[in-house]
Amino acid sequence: MSFPDANALVWDGAPGHYEVHYATLTDPASGTGVWIRQTLLAPAAGGAGECAVWFAAMTADGRRTARKLSLPLDRLSATAEPFQLCTGDAVLTDRGMAGAVPGGAWELSWEPRLPPAELVPRALRRAGVARTVLVVPHPDLAISGWVAFDERRLELDAVKGAQAHVWGSQHAQRWAWAHANDLQTLDGEPVADSFFEGACVFVLRGGREVGPATPLVARVRGEDVRATSPLRVLRTASRFGLTTWHAEAQAGARRLTVEVEAPRASLVGVTYHDPDGTPAYCYNTEVASLRLHVWDRTARGRFGWTLRETLQAPGRAHFEVGGREHVPGVELLVT
Repeated sequence: MSFPDANALVWDGAPGHYEVHYATLTDPASGTGVWIRQTLLAPAAGGAGECAVWFAAMTADGRRTARKLSLPLDRLSATAEPFQLCTGDAVLTDRGMAGAVPGGAWELSWEPRLPPAELVPRALRRAGVARTVLVVPHPDLAISGWVAFDERRLELDAVKGAQAHVWGSQHAQRWAWAHANDLQTLDGEPVADSFFEGACVFVLRGGREVGPATPLVARVRGEDVRATSPLRVLRTASRFGLTTWHAEAQAGARRLTVEVEAPRASLVGVTYHDPDGTPAYCYNTEVASLRLHVWDRTARGRFGWTLRETLQAPGRAHFEVGGREHVPGVELLVT
C-alpha cells in the first residue's frame, strides 16, 4: 500500500516555507518515547536556508535528551515516487527511516497499512487558507528496528507509532496536538485497527488571535470518524494547558471526547522558527496518557447519547503544546 502524495515534498524552492517530516513512537518495554524529525526552512527574505535532523527521547520520570543537526539546505534532496527524503545522511521513505545526530542514531522499518489521516480538508489546502497543513501518511504503524542514544540502545519489535508530514508559511500562534495508536480497553485488552489524531490551534488574523480550530480524526475498530469540516472544527469544544487537553467533537451520529495528560517532567522543550525568523516554543512528550470516549446518538436531544466504549493509551500517547512564549521552568533542550 502506498500513498505517494501524502509524504511528497511540497516545497517548490521559493522563499517563505517550512516543512517537517516526523515519526513518533513509544517503547512499552522501557517506557521511552522517541521523536525524530527531518525539516527544512526557506527564509521569507530569501538567502541561505537550513535543513536539519532532530532527535529526542524522554521518559515519564524526567530522563530527556534532544539533539539537532543543522545542515545547509543543499544537503536536502527528495523524490516523490517512490518517496524518499534525504536530509544529509538521514533517510525517510514510506517504509522506514535511518539516520544519526551527535549522540543518537536509528534504523527503523515499517509496512504502510492505512490511508493517510488528513486534518486540513484538501479544498482548504488548495485555496491556500491554511498557513500550516498537517497530514499523517502513516497513522497506525508497527515499527521495528533500533534506536541508540546516551549509551542506551532500544531494540524495537512491532512497537506502535506513526509518521506525519507538516508544511506551511507560519506556525500557529498557539497549539496543542495529540496522537495515539497503542490503544487498549479499560481492562487492558489491546484494540487493533484504531488510532486518534487531533490538533487545536489559535492563529493570528489581522493582528488578533483567532480560534480555537480543532480538527479531530479517529479510527475505532476499523471505523473512521472525521470531524474536520470548516464549520465543525470551529464548533468543537476544546481547551488545553501545558500538560492537559480536553476536546469534544461530533461527526454525524458519533461523538468523540478526548482527554490527555502528560507528565511535566517528560516535556522536551525545543525552539522552532517561522520563515520570517519569529520563534515559537514547542513542548513535546511521547509518554503522555490519553482516553478516548466514543459515543453513539441513540435518541434526539441533548441527552440522546450513549457511551459506546472508552479506549486508553496509558503512557503511550504523543502530545505537544506550543506557543510564542517560553514556559518558565521547562528547559529548552534545542534552541
